[in-house]
Amino acid sequence: MLVRHEDPPIRADGLIRYRGITADGLISQAESIALPTMSYFLSYCKAHCTSVLSQYQTLRSEGFLCDILLKVKENEFPAHKSLLACSSDYFRAMFKSYTQESKASVIQLQVVSPTGLQHVLDFIYTSLLPLSFESLEETLEAASYLQVTDAISLCNQYLVKNLSLENCCFSANVAKRYYLPDALAAAEKYIVNNLWKLLDLDLAGLLDLNFRTLLAVVESPDLPMVKETRLLDLLLLWLKQDKSRLIHGSSLLEHIRYGLIPVEDLRKIYTQSEVPLTANIKCLIIKAINYHTSVFRQPILQDKSTTLRNQKTRIILLGGGTVNEGLITDVVAFDVYNHKWKALTQVCDGVQNHSVCVVGNFLYVLGGEVEGGIPGDPNSDKILLVTNKVYRYDPRFNIWTQITGMLEKRCQFSCCVLGNNIFAIGGRGENGCLHSSVEVYNISRDRWTKARELPCKIHGHASATCKSTIYISGGKYAEPASTSKDLYSLSSLEGQWMKQAPMSIARFGHQMATIREAIFTFLGLYEPFSEIERYDPDQNQWTRLRPLIYDRFCYGLVVVEETALLIGGKKWQDSREVPTQDVVGYDIDNDSWEEICKAPLPWCGLQCAVLQLSEMAEEQGSDTLQKKLPNC
Repeated sequence: MLVRHEDPPIRADGLIRYRGITADGLISQAESIALPTMSYFLSYCKAHCTSVLSQYQTLRSEGFLCDILLKVKENEFPAHKSLLACSSDYFRAMFKSYTQESKASVIQLQVVSPTGLQHVLDFIYTSLLPLSFESLEETLEAASYLQVTDAISLCNQYLVKNLSLENCCFSANVAKRYYLPDALAAAEKYIVNNLWKLLDLDLAGLLDLNFRTLLAVVESPDLPMVKETRLLDLLLLWLKQDKSRLIHGSSLLEHIRYGLIPVEDLRKIYTQSEVPLTANIKCLIIKAINYHTSVFRQPILQDKSTTLRNQKTRIILLGGGTVNEGLITDVVAFDVYNHKWKALTQVCDGVQNHSVCVVGNFLYVLGGEVEGGIPGDPNSDKILLVTNKVYRYDPRFNIWTQITGMLEKRCQFSCCVLGNNIFAIGGRGENGCLHSSVEVYNISRDRWTKARELPCKIHGHASATCKSTIYISGGKYAEPASTSKDLYSLSSLEGQWMKQAPMSIARFGHQMATIREAIFTFLGLYEPFSEIERYDPDQNQWTRLRPLIYDRFCYGLVVVEETALLIGGKKWQDSREVPTQDVVGYDIDNDSWEEICKAPLPWCGLQCAVLQLSEMAEEQGSDTLQKKLPNC
């Protein structure tokens, strides 16, 4: 007799294999038993399901075998308990329990409307749900009360797919009321993206929004084309409309970015608001007023309350000019992602051989050469004058401010930002004299002071900041008048200029950029080999990289997402200086160059920087250059 010892393993050939112990205690040999195999198929008929529902609908319309009567006010709806129980958790629970309703033949429904119940019953019997914004709330009310989840899902999908300016506020309120998270998220996103239109087209709808949706709107960092003043006005109107809403006042108003609201409006709100302001909100308004009155310190006072919503990265092109038109006063914003160019604003004077830098998303324009002549006389000869003027551009309000000028007039110099200080280094002054001087602008004090001088007088050099250290390279010395390979560094205001490993190529009129804690040196004037180099500050070592296919000078340089872009400039062709409109990018990972697009003008001598702009600022830009700025 064989005693089963363990579950039999099944072999690949379908046989079951046994191993056991005999009655006398001996281990038996493995035995195999062949079992017959069986197979069968499950076939599905989709039409049967539809046919069953169709027959149920026929029975309902004939009143045949209906075993329950649903009543809403004076309206009666005959139905079948079995189908209701299969489709509705509410009816399933009712008919299973031992309540009075489970045995009743008539059930009075107090909550739902006749229209809503009719639609839900039509869905139960036909799988078709009639939906429109006129009856959507009644349908959702009935589907939610009767717990017909498939009907609720269809309502959710309907709201998501049919959002428009006319119904988005209504949709958000309905989705919030009946807990439709997908529809609510879609409606809130739609309102955020189109708030600038809704403020003009459906203010009443915005004022009827639920608190949850309005909070999502005011919290959003992406509100295109909406001034912060209008957003604040909307909140104050919403709060004033119903006194019961005042409990939400602080929760909403604390998300307003008061630093983006003009100071006159802030003072008026603080003293004349018809909505009670909590101490916390008053403190935020006072902080913003202090920000506005500290004009020169604003770049180092930046926080969320002064940061633009819906920021877009744009490359700013400023200064320089063209052969035909001379110096350009227009400031252009370049959308590198979509290859679009827009005139943003204008500088007071055309300028070249200047420097630019960015602090706290404010653009500083320093020194350079500007056109001079007899004021008011268009026939007087234009001469270039070296200036010490400094201007600052605020993209939040699209305004220029002239700040304290440099101690010395400079052109062909470089500037760098280190901490809260702007360094102006070397350059050429009036009458062609060269500078070894360095001066520092303290932003918090709006004051320029002398700093440690360079070891020699130099101009046409380049600079970059890397790991809290300023580096300058190349340029031309006064004596001897030769182009330099030298590299110097400065780590602090009190520190000394330290000589580092020299470049392999002497450069003048070149540019430098910091990418991934390394410094890249790009082309300068009269460089026949178009070489670029990378400097490793930790190793104090230079590495030659792939050259550009042709020479380039007097171009603009900027870094966006670790890609260095060279914009415009000039190149040599047939022994002549020829302007170019090419925009090329250098990929540091592949050590390769790529042509991006064409600049709108053969622009030379420009400087570039990266700013975060709102779409509002771009729309307010000057139209004077717009006709010359095709998309590329």
